[in-house]
Amino acid sequence: MTSPTPHSPATAVTAATAVPAVTAVTPEEESVLADLTGMLTRLLEDEYGLDDVEIGMHTTFNRDLELESIDLVTLAGLLQERYGDRVNFAEFLAGMEFDEIIELTVGRLVEYVVTSLKAAAEAG
Repeated sequence: MTSPTPHSPATAVTAATAVPAVTAVTPEEESVLADLTGMLTRLLEDEYGLDDVEIGMHTTFNRDLELESIDLVTLAGLLQERYGDRVNFAEFLAGMEFDEIIELTVGRLVEYVVTSLKAAAEAG
């Protein structure tokens, strides 16, 4: 039995069903979330033709967005373009177990980016 193509144009990807509760977001997180939402929207639109994707802090890369490992490589490139050496997505993923990567949320990446940017600002 084959399953439908995960990224067919008819597939509506939303995170609304995966949101357990609303969490307070700092201005820095809000800014990074906006950046990541733009990157992910661009990636999903370019690669899969999806343009009606809802992305929030609780959105998972695997379950909600159905991203493949190659998509994470593309995302790493987009993060590099935007933040330069201040954010190392590959290093972030390398420190995780496989299950953690599968359950990775946009919010966890947002927190990592904010922490990395603060550390770079303090070091610089």
